[in-house]
Amino acid sequence: MSVAPGERRLVIGPNGAGKTTLFNLITGDLKPSAGRIALNGMDITTIAKRKRAHMGLARTYQILHVFPSETIIDHVVLALLGLLPLRWNPFADLRKASAVREEAMEVVRSVGLENVASRRASETSYGERRRLELAMALAQRPRLLLLDEPLAGLSIEERQVVVGVLNAIPREVTIVMIEHDMDVALDFADSITVLNFGEVVVEGTRSEVVSHPRTKEIYFVD
Repeated sequence: MSVAPGERRLVIGPNGAGKTTLFNLITGDLKPSAGRIALNGMDITTIAKRKRAHMGLARTYQILHVFPSETIIDHVVLALLGLLPLRWNPFADLRKASAVREEAMEVVRSVGLENVASRRASETSYGERRRLELAMALAQRPRLLLLDEPLAGLSIEERQVVVGVLNAIPREVTIVMIEHDMDVALDFADSITVLNFGEVVVEGTRSEVVSHPRTKEIYFVD
């Protein structure tokens, strides 16, 4: 599987196909038993997970990971901190780091959460926490963004908001997305990869993939 710079790639397949496992291999959460992983032309197969993040790799998760007692803005400040030398200063008061907080607020605005920036995560809706996780990933200034079901559990209105955020991400950022909301995801993607039992079985444009008999057999079957 190869993804071009700036591409919007959708990865689909039935439960257990290996979609999240693929992401875990790319990020270094899992070690591959064979093959290699390259990012921007560099072999990262044996590079530590933390170093991959500094190479421009960010992701969201199928299950939300946020700190309930922390505010929206502080979550994004924390995400930014991972990229800055300031993280090595144990005495730094992040409440006074105005430049960092201003940049964090810009990211918060980009996902439409400026009106709840000072709220604790526990005081926000599920849809807002979904956008918070996306903001934390974007704050890491990724070149490759992996999205694991970013629309899962959202209402129709919330999905429209998130899709608007995704469409506004510049093409300098390559996006690979796992998603089960086919109507939205198919419109978003430039190309689609169908996985089944850990193997790529179909790959191509929307029309090529949707009309392919193997796709209908393993994914669109009633």
